[in-house]
Amino acid sequence: MRRLAIATAVAALMATPAFAGKVFVSNERGNTITVVDSETWEVLAEFPGGNRPRGITVSPDGSKLYVCASDDDLVRVFDTETYEQLHTLPSGPDPELFVLHPSGNPLYIANEDDNLVTVTDVETHTILAEIPVGVEPEGMAISPDGKYVVNTSETTNMAHFIDTGSYEIVQNTLVDQRPRFAQYTADGSLLFVSAEIGGTVSVIDPATGDILHKITFEVPGIAPELLQPVGVRITSDGKKVFVALGPSNRVALVNGETFEVEEYLLVGQRVWQLAFDAAEEYLYTTNGNSNDISIIDVAAGKVVKSVQVGQQPWGVVVTPD
Repeated sequence: MRRLAIATAVAALMATPAFAGKVFVSNERGNTITVVDSETWEVLAEFPGGNRPRGITVSPDGSKLYVCASDDDLVRVFDTETYEQLHTLPSGPDPELFVLHPSGNPLYIANEDDNLVTVTDVETHTILAEIPVGVEPEGMAISPDGKYVVNTSETTNMAHFIDTGSYEIVQNTLVDQRPRFAQYTADGSLLFVSAEIGGTVSVIDPATGDILHKITFEVPGIAPELLQPVGVRITSDGKKVFVALGPSNRVALVNGETFEVEEYLLVGQRVWQLAFDAAEEYLYTTNGNSNDISIIDVAAGKVVKSVQVGQQPWGVVVTPD
């Protein structure tokens, strides 16, 4: 029995990833990646991330970190434990945001300067397709079943639905001015698209492309033009939607069923992107002008901590537990 207990304990330890519980922040102006411990909220490291790192994500197993090095015109891939660069991936010019297929391959990349979405195989390091989209593509989202990828074009003001099998655009939805981010609900039934200049978030039925609702924002004492929706994150149960409101220094907490704003949370300056931890216990925000991240207790709906990171933090991702 004692041998069995020891073997079970060792197996459990071996099954626990050493890289769990890290928050990675891309610092656009500092050209670095800051690493924060998700339990202690202490800064663990800061390492070079290429020129103008923006979009950032991790592989499904948490072992690889992908970074859009926008001014290098490529994606840099790092080991999440050692922070060493493993290799680079072709991305097309000026990669800004991207999304991984749920299987971990391929990577769908928005190329802002060339009006393309580039599809890159992360195993063979080759480009599979270049898909023409609207002007200034930025936001990227993928349906939970991996069948459709959505790109938002900032100047065309559209959400483009792309079939991941054929690489063809199958649907376009006109949204408000300067769409920056797109996010599906976990069940794939809704798509949320933020419009930075329009000041709204469109709630779209992906099956039809119809806009079901538009979320608007109003904060006493804050000029409407400062309420600029950018990053969006939705809890897996669909009940809470968090929206980063840029230079207003607020994150809106929206009821995912009524689409009404329930609270505005004061965070750092120019809040941009958002990321949950694996348990959705905390939400991390990047605040570009105050060079910090804010940490929000999701259940309580309260900001509990700010942590200084690098220069002009832009993107954020948390490794899975």
